[in-house]
Amino acid sequence: MQMQIEMKHGAGGAATEALINSIFAQYFQNETLSRMEDGAVLPELTGSPVLTTDSFVVTPLFFPGGDIGRLSVCGTVNDLACMGARPLYLTAGFILEEGLELATLERVVQSLAATAQEAGVQIVAGDTKVVERRHAEVGTVTKENLGTGSTNLPSPGLFINTTGLGVRPAACRIGASQIKPGDRILVSGTLGDHHGCILATRLGLQTSLKSDCAPLNKLVAALLAAGIKIHTLRDMTRGGLATVANEVAAASGCKIIIEEDKVPVRAGVTSLCGLLGLEPYTMGNEGKLLIAVPADQAEAALHIIQAQPYGREAALVGTAHSGSGVFLQTALGGLRNLPPLRGEGLPRIC
Repeated sequence: MQMQIEMKHGAGGAATEALINSIFAQYFQNETLSRMEDGAVLPELTGSPVLTTDSFVVTPLFFPGGDIGRLSVCGTVNDLACMGARPLYLTAGFILEEGLELATLERVVQSLAATAQEAGVQIVAGDTKVVERRHAEVGTVTKENLGTGSTNLPSPGLFINTTGLGVRPAACRIGASQIKPGDRILVSGTLGDHHGCILATRLGLQTSLKSDCAPLNKLVAALLAAGIKIHTLRDMTRGGLATVANEVAAASGCKIIIEEDKVPVRAGVTSLCGLLGLEPYTMGNEGKLLIAVPADQAEAALHIIQAQPYGREAALVGTAHSGSGVFLQTALGGLRNLPPLRGEGLPRIC
C-alpha cells in the first residue's frame, strides 16, 4: 500500500520532521536551507533587487513535457528574467491534501529541484501545509463535463507557491511601457503548446503535443550579454500572445501589428484549434517570450535566441507603430483587430 499524506504531517511535530527529512531535505540541499532557520539570511546584492511570487494549481499534476514542480520554478524564474533580472533564490511553499501519495509528492519535489538546478537558482526557504481531503483534489476532465466544473475520479492534489528573488543592474529599464514605434516584435517559439497539451490531456486525446515549460533566464542573459537593447520582455502565459501584446501596447501607447504568416504554431495546436474553435493567439504558454527590440538589432537578437536550446523556433512576428491597439495582418493582406482573451480560457493551466 502506498504511503499517503496525513493531517499529522502538517502538525509541526515528529511526522512533519520526518516528511521534511525524507523528501524535501533529500532534494533541496544547500548551505542556507540546511540551517533550518525561520528565514534565509542571504548575501548582499549588487544592483536592484527584483522580487516576484506566483502560485501553481495546474490540473493534472503531471503532463507531457512537465509537471507542477517544473512549472513552479519556470513560471517564477521567467517572471524575474522578464524584468531583466538574474534569478538567484526561490522559496517553495507546498499545500498538500490529505491522502496524497508520498511517491507523488517526491516525484514533484525531485522535478522542482532538478529544474531549479537547470535554471541556476537555489531553494532557500520553504513551507508545508496539509489540508483536509477535498480541498485541493484534482481530476480528469472529460468531453462530457468540460466547463461544468465537475471532475471524474478526483484524487488528492497539491498546490505550490514560489517566490523568487533576483538582481538586475540599477540602470536597467526593461518594461512594458518601453516599446517605441519602429521596434520589432519577436516571439521565442511556437504558440499554445502548454495550453494545447493540458487541454488534450484533460480530454483524453492522443496527440504529439508537449508542454513548452522551460526556464528562459539563460536565453535572456545571452541577449543582454550580447548588448541587445531590449525594450520589453513578457512571459506569454495565460491569455497568450494576444493578451500580452495588448497589455504592452496599452502601457507604451503604441500600435502593434502582428503578421499572421510569421507566427510559429505547431500543426498539433492548429488542429486542436480547428477542432475546438480556438485561436493560438490566446492560448497560454509556459516557455515563450514576447520581446521588443530596436529594428536595427532585431536580426541579431533573432540569431542569438535561435542559438539557445529553448529558442530554436523563434521568429520576428511584428512591428510597433504610432497609434493604439493590436492588429493581425492576415495572409490575405488585411488587418483585423486582435483582442485579448475575453472571459475565462482553460482553467488551471498553471
